[in-house]
Amino acid sequence: MSHNDKRELGKPSNNSLLLEDLCQMIEATRSAVASTINAGLTTLYWNIGKRIREEVLRGERAEYGQEIVASLGRELAADYGNGFSVKNLHRMIQFAEVFPDEEIVAALRRQLSWMHNLLIMSRCKQPEERVFYLHMCLRERWTKREAKGAYNAS
Repeated sequence: MSHNDKRELGKPSNNSLLLEDLCQMIEATRSAVASTINAGLTTLYWNIGKRIREEVLRGERAEYGQEIVASLGRELAADYGNGFSVKNLHRMIQFAEVFPDEEIVAALRRQLSWMHNLLIMSRCKQPEERVFYLHMCLRERWTKREAKGAYNAS
């Protein structure tokens, strides 16, 4: 049987459907992996912020504690990169202050990226405003860019 005869027996002449299915599988898996990584990082950042807040700052913004945070930031950044710089440690501390309830953080980490949380923390100073934008991000499935645009429009 020749190659042309095989095509006549119902085999597709091109692999466009197969390619489309494989692309969808790849994209779905990439999305799931990215979501899992984001959830893990959000949890890590909250735990780091909580731990520093409790053990170093003792729930306050003590001046001596800031020196320790700066030292931790330098050491962590040297070992793990700029994601753990002093500036980012302060963001993690702020995250633990703004969202002190671990159950809320557990819900947020599954549905919003770390960048969404940073945007809401930096832009929304009032708890009611944060809750509103969190709900909008979740309900409307806003990207970070859409959330930023919605906040700027208000």
